[in-house]
Amino acid sequence: MSFNTFGHLFRFTTWGESHGPAIGVVIDGCPPGIALAQDGIQPFLDARRPGQNKFTTQRQEPDQVKILSGVFEGPDGQQRTTGTPISLMIENVDQRSKDYSEVAKAYRPGHADYTYDAKYGFRDYRGGGRSSARETAMRVAAGAVARLVIPDVTITAYTCEIGGDRIDPVNFDAAEIRNNPFWCPDAKAAERWEKLVDDARKSGSSLGAVVECVATGVPAGWGAPIYAKLDAELALAMMGINAVKGVEIGDGFDAARLTGEQNADPMRPGDDGTGPDFTANHAGGVAGGISTGQPVTCKVAFKPTSSILTPVETITRDGTATEIRTKGRHDPCVGIRGVPVVEAMMATVLADQMLLHRAQCG
Repeated sequence: MSFNTFGHLFRFTTWGESHGPAIGVVIDGCPPGIALAQDGIQPFLDARRPGQNKFTTQRQEPDQVKILSGVFEGPDGQQRTTGTPISLMIENVDQRSKDYSEVAKAYRPGHADYTYDAKYGFRDYRGGGRSSARETAMRVAAGAVARLVIPDVTITAYTCEIGGDRIDPVNFDAAEIRNNPFWCPDAKAAERWEKLVDDARKSGSSLGAVVECVATGVPAGWGAPIYAKLDAELALAMMGINAVKGVEIGDGFDAARLTGEQNADPMRPGDDGTGPDFTANHAGGVAGGISTGQPVTCKVAFKPTSSILTPVETITRDGTATEIRTKGRHDPCVGIRGVPVVEAMMATVLADQMLLHRAQCG
């Protein structure tokens, strides 16, 4: 399979399948001399790890990361990046391939079953093989390394909508994001979502979600005017996440409903003399493909998990009409565990753009 690599200067290649012995990532282009240890990566993987509550898949994977290459003891005794490829690996320990016996015979609507078969002539039906969201664990690992390349940038993602129920901006509290299983900044919405998601889980159905991500500390100047626009790279990164069907930068589609004067991000002289003060950020921190120095923001729409217990019409591999119920352990709302993945992809894009900017502009 081609196209397993993402990025330009800071780039990573993932490998492995959902029910294989292990999954991994090779990161190339990371600058040398950065302190890197497994305990610096593990917290991000723990945030994405399955089986932590009843609102996610009950597959029990510890997701313990191992650093196989790319670090060596520096003069200060810390393990530091050497500038060579960094290889990270996670062993799969809780596969239940027998859950997918029916999937071997018929295609699951909404999954990549049919399209993989159409493209390659055969497929790994165990948990979706390479198309499984299990692969995103390695993107989170790459994102943990990327954050070290851009230490002055803070990246925070949170769920702002589940099943059509949105948070109230008046109730927004960043401290609440890690206080509930939904990564929700609105405590009242999180309370509503408990019943909403649990009802979907009990009925064998699923719900979609919208995740918002904000990166602060991004200086003006990252990105390019034409073919490596910062917002275009972000859209590419986010659309590459499993189950994502839409991406908005800044106000996104809402910008199309504004007038020119409403959509403008007015500038005034800055107090410190280093740049302008903006009085709005409809553009999401990107103008002409280049960062403005404001927070870089995007929203990511996750579709409902396609693996549901409700029978759905489909066909077998030989074209016979049938129905399928997807058994096994699945997320009733895959967008919940998508939050750490969205953060990771934001980090990899920004690290890449920082290195590209430094290469051209010093």
